[in-house]
Amino acid sequence: MKKNLIQKTVTHASSWLPANKTVLNNWLKNLVKEVEKKEEKLLKSESFPEKKSIKAFRELIESEPMLYMYFSEMFDQIPEKYKHEDETQNAIVKDYDMMLKLINEVISTAPGYNKTGLVGFPINAILDWAMGTPAGFSAFVNDKVNNAFRVIFKEWCEFLDSEASLYILNDKINGWKSKAARKAIKIDDFIHDENKDNWGFKSWNDFFIRQFKPYKRPVAEPDNNKVIVSACESQPVRISTNVQKLDKFWIKGQKYSLEFMLNNSKYVDDFVGGTVYQAFLSALAYHRWHSPVSGTIVHTEVIEGTYYSESPNVGFDPTAPDLSQAYISQVSTRALIFIKCDDPVIGLMCVMPIGMAEVSTCIITVKEGQKVQKGEQIGYFQFGGSSHCLFFRKGVISEFALQAIQKDKIVKLGSKIAIAN
Repeated sequence: MKKNLIQKTVTHASSWLPANKTVLNNWLKNLVKEVEKKEEKLLKSESFPEKKSIKAFRELIESEPMLYMYFSEMFDQIPEKYKHEDETQNAIVKDYDMMLKLINEVISTAPGYNKTGLVGFPINAILDWAMGTPAGFSAFVNDKVNNAFRVIFKEWCEFLDSEASLYILNDKINGWKSKAARKAIKIDDFIHDENKDNWGFKSWNDFFIRQFKPYKRPVAEPDNNKVIVSACESQPVRISTNVQKLDKFWIKGQKYSLEFMLNNSKYVDDFVGGTVYQAFLSALAYHRWHSPVSGTIVHTEVIEGTYYSESPNVGFDPTAPDLSQAYISQVSTRALIFIKCDDPVIGLMCVMPIGMAEVSTCIITVKEGQKVQKGEQIGYFQFGGSSHCLFFRKGVISEFALQAIQKDKIVKLGSKIAIAN
């Protein structure tokens, strides 16, 4: 057994929020200006036009004493050096009122193209500094807060599922048909029709979950059940062995706790002492999941969790969501797909897509008892950045492929990531 290829831990990959604070601040500043322009156009007798879900969120904050305290304090607790946009020392997001107005603006639009991680995480950018405060941590693990976000995202998703959201498929600088965007998303690798309006897509979400052309992602050794392939078009984050049932996932290093990741499943004990492989999907990537093995679907479920909780040990870092990927695998909204592999050595394994922040809805497209072939689609994410974990029992993995342990390398969907004993 090539232990050096199994024991190696891959460091986090940073491609969600931009590490450059200036980029983040300039984006926020421009969003604030858009909101202020709208406010100026309103008559004094009119209130700011909040969407139904935003109004409900405001009412929640202002009716619950602890939530009112958290959402007031989280902006006051941001260190001075982080909460100012420039030398004029004007705070960008001053309070929860501005926060709600900015989120209200975001969910009224379809995401446009830009060269930074902001393309997939506009609301995360609004909350970025507040998430790192003690009050922010308390607020964003609260069930009522996460339920409120879920309602907000449902309202936004309804818009992104509509034809009205297609306006952003244009050739302007922030449009998805621009030269830069076409190159970034490699549109020629995907099924689309250049001769049709909006490339033939029916909505923004339809575009977001676009599919590869059949020959673009061949499945590695489809008849060899020992070969495990990549379930997503993704970047490696970490490989951990001897994973425990319970561990301190909140401390520096963010260990995995199977009990929490697998939602107290009856299958938890099968994976104690085993291996977890984690990789993430950028907002520009292909967002469908495919089976890494051939086998039978044993059990599926979607777990509702947090959206904006980050590890309490990452501090005030603009890429804190990136740095929290192992932590959020235990608390975020996610899906579980248990598969009994045709190879008896692999046996039971699990695919866990993690929908983090923004909409990131986990849609499972297979059913219990269904037979799947290696490389067959098993589900997809809707808009947002995402991650995923693969779980293997103890002693299953012989070695990982080199590409599965390389930092900052995209592992193509269907390519070999590991070999079973």
